[in-house]
Amino acid sequence: MPTYALTDNERTVTVEHVAQIAVRHPQVVAAGRHYGLTIATCVPADPESKGGSEATVRLAKRDLLPTEVNLRPAYASFAELEQACAVFCGQVNTRAHRETGRAPAEMLAEERGRLHRLPQAPLTTVFGETRKVMWDSTISVGGVRYSVPCGLIDERVWVRFAGDELVVTHVGSDGPVEVARHQRSTPGRPSIKDEHYPPRPPGALARTPRARNEQESAFLAIGEGAKQWLVEAAATGASRIRTKMAEAITLAKLHGAERVDRALGTAAAAGRFADGDLRAILDHQRHAPTGPPRRAGERHSLQPGTAAWAKLGGDPR
Repeated sequence: MPTYALTDNERTVTVEHVAQIAVRHPQVVAAGRHYGLTIATCVPADPESKGGSEATVRLAKRDLLPTEVNLRPAYASFAELEQACAVFCGQVNTRAHRETGRAPAEMLAEERGRLHRLPQAPLTTVFGETRKVMWDSTISVGGVRYSVPCGLIDERVWVRFAGDELVVTHVGSDGPVEVARHQRSTPGRPSIKDEHYPPRPPGALARTPRARNEQESAFLAIGEGAKQWLVEAAATGASRIRTKMAEAITLAKLHGAERVDRALGTAAAAGRFADGDLRAILDHQRHAPTGPPRRAGERHSLQPGTAAWAKLGGDPR
């Protein structure tokens, strides 16, 4: 397990000293446990143990983020600053170090075999500010609406910015859990994610048949063809639907649900919902090869024709 040294002048590192032994802060201990690190508190006036840590802090303050330089005009976002830092590190880490005579990137390649993978989820020790989740499953941060999971309506959550991302944390019975993460937005541009809301119920044009009594349950249990037949028959305003449903249930008991379901699907595709159509289709499928159904119309109908009138010389009208 690697060791991470902390300077003793950081007040957040220790709670107190007992007989010159530093009592570490619980959050620091939790961070070390989370990332698999051994925390070592450096002794004051000990350059051998503190030198590396303090040099890193000095480089960050003096070279990377000098206080006399304002970086806001140079970078439009924190992500651009991170990208610039990555480019800079790529340049300096390929140069030979004056002490070791080797490039840091080369030495890091050797050290990777001794390093362990960090956990995917970061450790959160500071939750930020509290917000109450509104009825529409959103919170307001900086005048911008951000969505959170709908199960948190009326709950209190913690929000904080990590770079250009808003991190939302909820503290429940199982402890703190990150529940949402958004890119920073501006007023007038809410950040809403669909996965934070339950699936919308189907509208009037996309309803799914649901049984409400025994007859409806028996009919829908025939199969998908029965459901399709009911939707299509209702859309065309077919008459005596319940009577025809009862007939289909009886036929399913006599001929099997699979054959009747196929006939119902054919009737739905062909638009044939008249009395006797289901029996005719079922009988036809018993004796004829399968083929694409033909929709009822002027040329194809189950209604009796008027060709017999031509033989009598009369007017069919």
